[in-house]
Amino acid sequence: MDGIKDKVAIIGMGCCKFGENWDKSADDMIIDAVYEAYEDAGIEPKDIQAAWLGTYMTEWTGQMLSRALKFDFIPITRVENACATGSDALRNACYAVASGACDIALAVGVEKLKDSGYSGLPDFEIHRRQLNTYRSRSFSPPGHFAMMATKYFNKYGLSYEEGKRIIGSISVKNHYNGSLAPKAHFQAETTLEKVLASPIIASPLGLMDCCGVSDGAAAAIVTRADLAKNFRADPIYVKGLQIAVGPSEGYMSQKYDWSHVEETVRAGERAYAEAGVKNPREEISMAEVHDCFSITELVIMEDLGFSARGKAPEDVDAGFFKLDGGLPINTDGGLKCFGHPIGASGLRMMYEVYKQLQQKADRRQIKNPRLGLTHNLGGTPATCSVSVIIAGNEKG
Repeated sequence: MDGIKDKVAIIGMGCCKFGENWDKSADDMIIDAVYEAYEDAGIEPKDIQAAWLGTYMTEWTGQMLSRALKFDFIPITRVENACATGSDALRNACYAVASGACDIALAVGVEKLKDSGYSGLPDFEIHRRQLNTYRSRSFSPPGHFAMMATKYFNKYGLSYEEGKRIIGSISVKNHYNGSLAPKAHFQAETTLEKVLASPIIASPLGLMDCCGVSDGAAAAIVTRADLAKNFRADPIYVKGLQIAVGPSEGYMSQKYDWSHVEETVRAGERAYAEAGVKNPREEISMAEVHDCFSITELVIMEDLGFSARGKAPEDVDAGFFKLDGGLPINTDGGLKCFGHPIGASGLRMMYEVYKQLQQKADRRQIKNPRLGLTHNLGGTPATCSVSVIIAGNEKG
């Protein structure tokens, strides 16, 4: 099967400041992100031939993008795939370019959560009808991932205190990285003591183990790989792009293994095969992963093959995933510091990979990056869609 490797390049990206953007509408954030991408790519709005808008709950159809950007009559498609929405918008744009349907395409992810009237992620009646089981009625995202933490601790022999310390160290790492990211919502370092003392949300997860709720937007401009250097000297090439969607069986079976996410494993394996990656721990230079909760990042390290099963805590203790470690993870602070405006997160992650591969990440820049990876986990461990995208700074 012919894949996407080196057929498409990203030539421009933009990202607005994430946070409680009470003073900005969704249109404002889209304009901030997309016009940064235009400038970065050296193109004009008229050069965009097709666009994909990723949003979970902000307005309807692609007309929001047409209105905000004054696009008249070009094809615009709205994409929704839970927390993988932004990545899926990029996926659709990449495949359109690779197929020859267009030469220059735009992918945008946006979400306006702070004005929605909800204190957390939105709760829709349609979702309650679709997941109408006794489990889903009162089962929150923190509750899901608390079960993941409890199962992981038990499976690998970690005491409550030791498990809390390990996942707390991930939050500390990400807050340090976020303190170096000007567009992050939260830009303050923290200590392990503060993380461990934070109020319990769903045991064993405390407040500082959970990502925040934010507004945000990010955008990418993609073109054919053979055209990329007509626009810039340092395009970023898409090497592998995979999405795996699960059948929601976790809700239905008490045998569900909460200590790993099979969708992440499958999407990762397929992306590695497409990109020609044999040893992800050695070959991937950095990764942005879906740290909606600190335990999620720990488990993802094993699901993506960065750590052996049960060994991620050892790598956390050794500093392997820090900025100066062997495989830096969430170099901009991740969801922990940017929050999770659902439709925007996947493209925000790629924005960080893009900047790192171009060595334009300022104080958080890692050394000699070659391949970067983004990972989104959509929904919950028991019912999710996962995207894994690999990009590199060299073709071939």
